[in-house]
Amino acid sequence: MTAQTDIISATVLIVPGLREHVADHWQTLLARKLPRVRSVAPLEHDKLSCAERVAAIDRALASIDGPVIVVAHSAGVMMLAHWASRCKSRAIHGALLAAPADLETPMPPGYPTIDALDAHGWLPVPRDVLPFPSIVAGSSNDPLTGLDRAREFARSWGSRFVELGDVGHLNPASGHGEWPMAEEFISQLATPR
Repeated sequence: MTAQTDIISATVLIVPGLREHVADHWQTLLARKLPRVRSVAPLEHDKLSCAERVAAIDRALASIDGPVIVVAHSAGVMMLAHWASRCKSRAIHGALLAAPADLETPMPPGYPTIDALDAHGWLPVPRDVLPFPSIVAGSSNDPLTGLDRAREFARSWGSRFVELGDVGHLNPASGHGEWPMAEEFISQLATPR
C-alpha cells in the first residue's frame, strides 16, 4: 500500500486555531485538495472556551469512520493536546501539529491574554505524551511561539520535531497560503506503522 493510497483511505480532520476557518489559509486550501477531509465546525458560542473546543473535536471525530489523521494549526494544536488528555473516545492514526501557539507566554496585541486563556480552561497546556504518532512543525520566527518552546512541546508530547525555517506563524499574515509540505507530512503519518 502506498502513502498516497493511505491518505485516500484515511480521513484528514482539520483543526484550525482560534480564528477558525480563513479562506486563504493553507488548511482551508488543503481541505479542498484532499479526497477525504472534515473540519472541526466553527463555534457559535463560547468561542474562547477550551472545553467547547475539545467537545467540537470529539464530535468531529465521532462522525468519522476509519483511520483519521489530524492536521492542527496554532491554538488548534493546543486544542488537540487538551482533547488527548481528556478524551479517549477515538484512536487517531497520526497528527500534524503546525506552528503551535504558546498559550502560556504573552502573545502580541489582538490575541487573548494569559488571564483570559486561563479563565477559559486553556492553562496549563497538557504535556502528556500523545497516544498517537505526531509531527510538530515549528518556525524559527513565529511571533506566537519561540523555536525552543515548540521543541519543548514536541519533546513533551513524544512528537518528531521539524524546523521549518523563517515562516512566521505559517498563516496568510506571514505570507503563506498553499503549504505543500503539509501533504508530505500527512503521507509520512499515513504510512503503516
